[in-house]
Amino acid sequence: MMDRENPKRANASPPDWAPGPITRWLTPVTRWIITNIVAPPCVFLLFGLLNRTRVYGRRRVPHLPNTLVLSNHQSMIDSFPIAYYLFFPEKTFKPHLAPWNAAAAENFFRNPFFGWVFHQFQCIPVRRGRRDLSAMIRSAGVLRAGTLTLFPEGTRSRNGQVGRGRAGAGMVILQTRPHVVPITLDGLDRVLPIGSRLPRIGQRVSIYVGRPVRYDDLATEGRSRKNAQQIVDRVMERIAFQQRVLRRLRRSRR
Repeated sequence: MMDRENPKRANASPPDWAPGPITRWLTPVTRWIITNIVAPPCVFLLFGLLNRTRVYGRRRVPHLPNTLVLSNHQSMIDSFPIAYYLFFPEKTFKPHLAPWNAAAAENFFRNPFFGWVFHQFQCIPVRRGRRDLSAMIRSAGVLRAGTLTLFPEGTRSRNGQVGRGRAGAGMVILQTRPHVVPITLDGLDRVLPIGSRLPRIGQRVSIYVGRPVRYDDLATEGRSRKNAQQIVDRVMERIAFQQRVLRRLRRSRR
């Protein structure tokens, strides 16, 4: 959900949104209803009926606390199929499996109503165009006891190819030492291309779950930005390899 595509908007300060006391009291109930009752049928309608989605390697998702899902970024709705196809229905009974998501504050928290809605979807607002330390701290905090999805590229791909990730995700890894699961999405850019407001139908979407990435050799060298970038580079190389596998599979099915 997080991207950095418009420099002018990136430098603008979005309106701050924070839950009030009543919202904090109701949030566990409304969040469970929205993410487990309202959202799943909508996601299934879009990705299971109006489009065709195939998942490879779902059993590789550990379904444990402190699990970090790192994925390539193709559309504004990437987080929804990840949450549905990898964690539903298990997250209905194990709330720690419901993934948190980093979301661009300028896009998803631009007014109190949208702020409330995406707060229910466990989105963490991130300010684009700057190093948002508060978002990084909060991401590390929720990850220690739960699940977090990040898109290290920081922006949606313009050509469908996997780009280089940014070091921020690596810093979160060095702080929390999570299970790192590489996810490759293919076809989301055809469902909701950049600039489109409404999703398309009749598309094929693939989700490839890779084996957890080992990074112990880099984590023992300290929490430097260089080590963080090396960890992210390792994960993105795996994601890019998985994309090539997916596309070979797609060509073989034609």
